[in-house]
Amino acid sequence: MTEPDQYQDIRDAVAKLCAQFPGEYWQALEKTDDYPGDFVRALTESGYLSILIPEEYGGAGLPLSVACAVLEEIQRSGCNAGACHAQMYTMGTLLRHGNEQQKQQYLPAIARGELRLQAFGVTEPGSGTDTTRIQTRARRDGTSGDYIVSGQKVFISRTEHSDLMILLVRTAAREDSVKPTDGMSVLLVDMRSALGNGLTIKPIKTMMNHASTELFFDELRVPAANLIGEEGRGFSYIVDGMNAERILIAAECIGDARFFIEQASLYAREREVFGRPIGLNQGIQFPIARAHVQTEAADAIVKRAAQKFERAEPCGSDANMAKLLASEASWQAGDTCIQTFGGYGFATEYNIERKFRETRLYQVAPISTNLILSHVATHDLGLPKSF
Repeated sequence: MTEPDQYQDIRDAVAKLCAQFPGEYWQALEKTDDYPGDFVRALTESGYLSILIPEEYGGAGLPLSVACAVLEEIQRSGCNAGACHAQMYTMGTLLRHGNEQQKQQYLPAIARGELRLQAFGVTEPGSGTDTTRIQTRARRDGTSGDYIVSGQKVFISRTEHSDLMILLVRTAAREDSVKPTDGMSVLLVDMRSALGNGLTIKPIKTMMNHASTELFFDELRVPAANLIGEEGRGFSYIVDGMNAERILIAAECIGDARFFIEQASLYAREREVFGRPIGLNQGIQFPIARAHVQTEAADAIVKRAAQKFERAEPCGSDANMAKLLASEASWQAGDTCIQTFGGYGFATEYNIERKFRETRLYQVAPISTNLILSHVATHDLGLPKSF
């Protein structure tokens, strides 16, 4: 599938920007668990993080496919879009379901880089990916009408580096709702005023530098004006954002896979053992070629899912399949790359092991491979639900 020329121009520009942030930059950040602020700032100032914001709100007004191209190229260049990718898919909840006043208040400032919308507060310790079982509760204050939020979230990324957060809460108990997906609402939380006034953030150290945190809400007050859409319909709004999230992260995985394949191919051509390039050996060639084939196949599904999303067609299964295939392709390409490099694949200077750790995340998050298979089994194949 050939992309329009404008996509290649954007890819070239992104690659040029990423060249300013080589492997040494990311290696230094890992040593201190620091956030890549300079990298995110450069992307913001270049307008890449506001690609999906319509022009009337100061963005580029481009489709999801272009955002996919941007994120793929970031990963292919050896950088890590995980530090900022949420700004693309979290704003979709505001863009699609927020009212005009909310859009006017927040979207232009996000497009200008004055506000950061990087946090997506859904997962909880007791629910995991079973979102219908969240327990973080928001009750209405009878006097002011404000929401009072209490509860806990876990594995929420970038909260320490975000001004705003899309937060999913229960405004009605699960047992009081007709369906498990009823009774949930979405609030837009201003992190700047919330921190220390009912919100506590606790960092979680992980195997990659991903700025993951745990959140504690203790009677946090959120203005009623910050309710996105209708009360009780939040689950459908979040699912809308999740489809975009899965497609965009699948595009990142395609970028990771191509990074690994390009690095492995280059090394196999140049590395000599027993007086000949190791790339002459089919035992080296075939795994790299297979990784390439798997990546190209996954990329086709990613593009199909993005196009369906852009046409506002049902794309849940396509988004899930794209994420599954792309994450597995990137993992296989990474494993092949390490095998090609041998011992050098574990040396930090080559950035292979860093990217290998980073791409492993996407078989678990934002949704695990097993849950994707369950979705496909029940929604596409008509098999009975297993949970």
